[in-house]
Amino acid sequence: MVARPAAGRRRAALTAVSTLVLTAVPAVAAAGPPHAARPGPAAVRTAGAEQAPPEVLRALQRDLRLTARQAAARLANEADAGPRAGRLHNALGARFAGAWVTGRTSAGLTVATTDAADVPAIRAEGAQAAVVTTPLSGLLSLKDDLDAAAGRVRTAQTPVWYVDVRANRVVVQATSRSAATAFIAAAGAQDRGVGIRVSPERPRPMKDLVGGDAYYIDGVARCSVGFSVTKAEQQGFATAGHCGRAGSTTTGYDDTDQGVFQASVFPGKDMAWVGVNSAWTGTAAVRAEAGTTVQVTGSVQALVGASVCRSGSTSGWHCGTVEQYDASVSYPDGPVDGLTRTTACGELGDSGGPFVAGTQAQGVTSGGSGDCASGGTTFFQPLNPLMEEFGLTLRTAGETVTPAPQQDTSADTWAAGRVYEVGETVSFSGVDYVCLQNHQAQRTGSPAATPALWQRS
Repeated sequence: MVARPAAGRRRAALTAVSTLVLTAVPAVAAAGPPHAARPGPAAVRTAGAEQAPPEVLRALQRDLRLTARQAAARLANEADAGPRAGRLHNALGARFAGAWVTGRTSAGLTVATTDAADVPAIRAEGAQAAVVTTPLSGLLSLKDDLDAAAGRVRTAQTPVWYVDVRANRVVVQATSRSAATAFIAAAGAQDRGVGIRVSPERPRPMKDLVGGDAYYIDGVARCSVGFSVTKAEQQGFATAGHCGRAGSTTTGYDDTDQGVFQASVFPGKDMAWVGVNSAWTGTAAVRAEAGTTVQVTGSVQALVGASVCRSGSTSGWHCGTVEQYDASVSYPDGPVDGLTRTTACGELGDSGGPFVAGTQAQGVTSGGSGDCASGGTTFFQPLNPLMEEFGLTLRTAGETVTPAPQQDTSADTWAAGRVYEVGETVSFSGVDYVCLQNHQAQRTGSPAATPALWQRS
């Protein structure tokens, strides 16, 4: 959501699905009883889980209505579930149909498969098994057909569609059932079990570098800084593509010259980055509450159902949960795919601001509906694809210079700065490893040193 400077901030509820720039389903068969997560001193967890920032814990208590003990347990369980889900994803291969956490403290991990013979292996990882009919690859293929149809037909009345792994189906959100039916037919998917959700919501874009601080575009609009990044020697920050075009100039929260948009993609995707001048220095910080910050330690992707918090220059620091990955949203300027749908609230001017899961960077705010008084839905552009698209590396806590992607003759050799996805295999010190969780590799996070991210193959 982008904001335009004006006398007096408008507080109208966002009843349409919009970018946040401030301007002038069938039942899934569960196999066996749920299993509790298995966190403990010896658990393999994502970096940062052992020292949960108090700002994150307090926001989770407020927004998810948890006690302090529940908030801490939730983050620990989510960090423990990620590697287990990754191991099962790799083991099941084409039969894998998604994974998600459940419960107030995310104590339950469910992994879906299309083959009941996989149930013992899933249970052996302390997870509940869901036997379903369609693998994740089939759901993604069906959504690709809807994405293609969005390029041929008007989607004003069908603003959102996404893969819902918990329901094992693709869902179209529309203002009416007839609009959804027409869109599904245009994609040739009328007999493929697409779910329909009728809702009046229509998202629209939401618009020392500290994630969540305000910046201004060409003097006429306001967005929020996402995450500090580097490209070679150039410092800058990641943000939403709808906030500005390549060449647009920015000023900072203090109204001093800041930088220039180096690249921007919108619609299609909602990603951009701004290169800043020498007066600005990148940090690993994200603005939280009451002047405090959270230090980012990496970009490991959270599971469906996991808690996330976001920061923005209008609404500040708020939390929610991941509802679906790979959502598509039809904004007035055109459809955007590959977004993540969350229950966190957002408002105009929050566009581009950061989403974190614990201390792991997740993405930059794209758009949503509702506000932080009445609640709503907010979408973010995942950060790892953004960094991969533009050749950026994330600034993280404890590093004075973020590692640039190494130029190696072998794509199979692990390298700091590269973005890796679940299932990719690399070589490090003569040993092969398989990736367990999507992330950008950090210099201090070699496969041998990060068992939550890599497993010896």
